[in-house]
Amino acid sequence: MNKRAAFILCASASLTAQPPPSGLTLAQAVENAVRNYPSIRVSQEQINAAASGIQLARTAYLPRIDAMAQVNRATRNNVFGLLLPQSVIPSISGPVLGTNNFGTAWGSAVGTLVTWEPFDFGLRRAGVDVAGAARAQSEAALKRTQYDVAVATADAYLTFAAARETVRAAQAGVDRAEVVLRTIKALVNAELRPGADASRSEAELAAARTQLFQAQQATEIARATLSQFVALEPAQIAISAPKLLELPPQQNVAPLNTAVNPIALEQNAAVEQARAQLRALERSYFPRFYFQASAYARGTGAETNGAVLGGVNGLAPSVQNYALGFSVTFPAFDLPAIRAREAVQSATIRAQTARSQQIAVELRAQWNVAVARLDGARKVAANLPVQVAAARAAARQATARYQAGLANIDEVAEAQRLLTQAEIDETLSRLGVWRGLLGIAAAAGDLQPFLAEVGQ
Repeated sequence: MNKRAAFILCASASLTAQPPPSGLTLAQAVENAVRNYPSIRVSQEQINAAASGIQLARTAYLPRIDAMAQVNRATRNNVFGLLLPQSVIPSISGPVLGTNNFGTAWGSAVGTLVTWEPFDFGLRRAGVDVAGAARAQSEAALKRTQYDVAVATADAYLTFAAARETVRAAQAGVDRAEVVLRTIKALVNAELRPGADASRSEAELAAARTQLFQAQQATEIARATLSQFVALEPAQIAISAPKLLELPPQQNVAPLNTAVNPIALEQNAAVEQARAQLRALERSYFPRFYFQASAYARGTGAETNGAVLGGVNGLAPSVQNYALGFSVTFPAFDLPAIRAREAVQSATIRAQTARSQQIAVELRAQWNVAVARLDGARKVAANLPVQVAAARAAARQATARYQAGLANIDEVAEAQRLLTQAEIDETLSRLGVWRGLLGIAAAAGDLQPFLAEVGQ
């Protein structure tokens, strides 16, 4: 297993995942998803089918053996003349008797025919190559599916972590609003502040609770989204990601190599499969040589003079023959059709190659966007502690000014809202940096460094 696929486990029978007692780490979430997600098992079975296709293609090297046996009771009226090839009227061997009656006689036959193609100008080998290319394409599709599931799981995990931290910040906002409300109610009861201040404070508390409920709703939605990947019920999901609450260290972004991305590898496999099919077509306009051997026996209750032997005569084969031969077939007039199929296949190859180039351009653009987002997220994350500290100081000052009668309730409410929003933004900014790193890893097609850093 190479470095890029270290997080990937071979898909097998679906297992019911058990949540770790200390919480699900990001690496464990990805591992569970890669092991259990149905689309991966679908891709695995496609590989098994492609592997069976290789074995099927290899059977073309084996000789063909056909055997038959029959018993019949039939009339023996034979006529002279041509009958075009068809599969409806049975043929009768023997001389023309000039009779036309319904007298019947027993007939029997048993025989075998062995057909072997000693050489084929590479046609069978090309067929095996086509099957092998199909298997390689299926394997690349499996890796692409594992990659997609791993990226989607990591993204769902970060979304759940962000929603959970938003709940914590919103809960802190509710707690502060409750403290402010108790303080204002005490001042109102002492007739030091008007009753309208208490009403305004209650409205701010209700707004803070609404924000908390919305954050809790987003958390449950994110939990349900994550559950579809990790094979756990939403109620069982708890995550353990302490590193995500910290800023990752600054490090240089490695250059992008689009050729190793599973998306590009899958497309390259599709190009190779199309080329293998073209090679098979190019080898189809050749003579086909067959070595044939036959042994057979026949029995009949009818004589050449028209007499019928009667009884059970003809039920058992009584006349034997064998034959050895070499035959050649050549589809002389198939050339235009083969050339047309080759032209179609060549166009398919060019389209698949252009698609490969398009994927490389898209991955480069995705990587550039991820780098830009990471740079912006780091700047935002570096600035937000200043904003939080200022908002916290402003909230304290507004509260003190209000208690001293130097400010109104609007100033306190505004300061509290700014502080809550700043704390939420600070938490999300750190996760935004991690999400930027995930975007770079996804564009590069290698999640292992990202998973290792989060799990440190």
